[in-house]
Amino acid sequence: MVLGAATVPLGATMVLGEAWTSESITVTALYATSVVAFMAAGNAMNDLRDVEVDRVVHPHRPLPSGRVSRPVAARFTAGLWLLSLLTLVLGTAGLATGMPDAPMLAPVVIWVLAAVLMMTYDHGPALKDRGLSGNLAISVLVGAVVLFGAAGVGSWAHPVALAAAAVAALVNLAREIVKDVHDLEGDEGHRSTLPMVIGAERARMVAYVCALLGLVVLYLPYWRGPLAFSQILLQAPAILLIITTNGPLYQGQDAVVASRFRLGMLAGLFGFLGSVLL
Repeated sequence: MVLGAATVPLGATMVLGEAWTSESITVTALYATSVVAFMAAGNAMNDLRDVEVDRVVHPHRPLPSGRVSRPVAARFTAGLWLLSLLTLVLGTAGLATGMPDAPMLAPVVIWVLAAVLMMTYDHGPALKDRGLSGNLAISVLVGAVVLFGAAGVGSWAHPVALAAAAVAALVNLAREIVKDVHDLEGDEGHRSTLPMVIGAERARMVAYVCALLGLVVLYLPYWRGPLAFSQILLQAPAILLIITTNGPLYQGQDAVVASRFRLGMLAGLFGFLGSVLL
């Protein structure tokens, strides 16, 4: 949730650079709050859905332990959804006032699509249990947060924001696939994941290809603009973190690779941020 809250101003900064105003700060803060409440609601929904499983796997959590009842948790979840929706409405109203020429519907559409993905992930058709489609849903949500931040300052289709969102989605997809390889034994009988269908080694190859595609997208705004080509040096940490995962992948060090993909994704986002500000 902290990462989600930080990604909203990051997406906004990719559009604005240093040209912040009091209106854009207010809207971005409201949208960041909306994202935090959205993610918390999603986590709470997941806990409600998995309470019977958690009685065995995580019996000390609030719901399975009985410290929190299901009706209370359900009301809390509804409150989080309402908070997310309210801050979305307030932020969009602020956007309409401060930037009347901006596309007002963009952040609303992103929020609605994200909500639909969240519902399909946890409930019908329960993409969470369907392997690759669930991985794709989560990864799209990760990229959407960047676009949500950019939409809050009137330019969801800014080329740097689009590239950053695509990089985040592709690298996160690679990470989700590797996590499924790592959890292969535990998922047997509960989920249908990509490694179960094509095998662990092929799934690792698919993950690495997704990560490399992320690096290709990362390169585009430096090659085609608007960023200077020399600024790609700021992406060296991200490139090295991601491209050197082939060795650990070959050795089956899935937890190490998943962690490195996450760090590489974060390094890439901050590399874009530095490129915009310098």
